[in-house]
Amino acid sequence: MTPTDRDLAEYWPVFGLRLHTPRLSLRPLRDEDLVETIDLVLAGIHEPSRMPFAMPWTDAPHDELVANSLRYWWTSRAASTPATWAVPFLVRRDGEPVGMQELTGANFAVTRVVATGSWLGLAHQGRGIGSEMRAAVLQFAFDQLGAGRADSGAFTDNPASLRVSEKLGYVPDGTVVVQRRPGERAVEQRVRLTPEAFRRPDWAVRVSGFEACRGHFGL
Repeated sequence: MTPTDRDLAEYWPVFGLRLHTPRLSLRPLRDEDLVETIDLVLAGIHEPSRMPFAMPWTDAPHDELVANSLRYWWTSRAASTPATWAVPFLVRRDGEPVGMQELTGANFAVTRVVATGSWLGLAHQGRGIGSEMRAAVLQFAFDQLGAGRADSGAFTDNPASLRVSEKLGYVPDGTVVVQRRPGERAVEQRVRLTPEAFRRPDWAVRVSGFEACRGHFGL
């Protein structure tokens, strides 16, 4: 084997993790994915008149949006430890990137609580992809990681995201009032899910590469 045949997963094993659903493949974001991911962001994630994110990162001008996105993904990776970790999965359908599904855990070995966040390119919305990719990471969290709870949330004016949560079995867990954009008040509905309440799809996620990266999750 020559040096060019080797893969960084040898030293950063989470890069070898793969989740597969009937239509989608999810793998932790790697540098070679960044050009396609930035292109997807720049093509649009939401209509400019609405803001689904608590931090309005997509409002930044083009150059700032690109630089800020790269900094966020690189910083998130560098800050991940077995105690507190974040895994941004790039989601592909038929090889084409369609969105991002993040799974995070803070003091996970003790709390056994994960959180999820996601976005989809505008061109890929309304096709059930959001439900499928979140169901994939929830199965991984409950079945492989042994999570006891999954937290999420969405603004009350983002009914599509809240419908995904309801469909999967989440229950309300209070609200938070925030400033979303300068001078704009918004209410976030928090939701939570347990393994017992999880409404599993009629398919099981296929996981590969997990045993090599168990330590990444503090297990």
